[in-house]
Amino acid sequence: MSHSIGSFDERLDTLCRVLARRVPTLEALCDTVLETLRTESRADDIALLIARTRALHQDHVASWEIPGDPAAVAEARKRASDCLTAWGLQESAFVTELVVSELVTNAIRHAADPIRLRLIKDQSLICEVSDGSSTSPHLRRARLSDEGGRGLFLVAECTERWGTRHTHDGKIIWAEQRLVPSPV
Repeated sequence: MSHSIGSFDERLDTLCRVLARRVPTLEALCDTVLETLRTESRADDIALLIARTRALHQDHVASWEIPGDPAAVAEARKRASDCLTAWGLQESAFVTELVVSELVTNAIRHAADPIRLRLIKDQSLICEVSDGSSTSPHLRRARLSDEGGRGLFLVAECTERWGTRHTHDGKIIWAEQRLVPSPV
């Protein structure tokens, strides 16, 4: 069954109505979208990607503004540690404090305000530090005589993975580690 739907705005409204319906599976939703928006004259193949996302409960996310002062690093570590205790993840505190220390220190030294620390507890523990600079850090191996330059190397060694995500006003450096629940 083909439908003739007119203008772009009409087709967009139709798409929004179709996406708002409850359907049993994503496959059924894709079929409905394609069937509803199909036209008689189809010169190209159609690719459709639909994903169901889920939001985390606010109890699984903690976020703080960090002043651009090196003295703020100790407070950031303490807040992260307190948060892990509240989540029952004290066993993850050592690595998380190291990650927070290195990422926040790098943001204060090499980036621009605003600096923000965020911890996300889901299937893993994610530590994010955002800042106002678009310059991406790079992993390097410091020489024995170097006084710095080991921060990201330590983060990479202590976590499952890490990376950079650019935003419209800067970047986010993130590191992901396995959840280690505290013994009961």
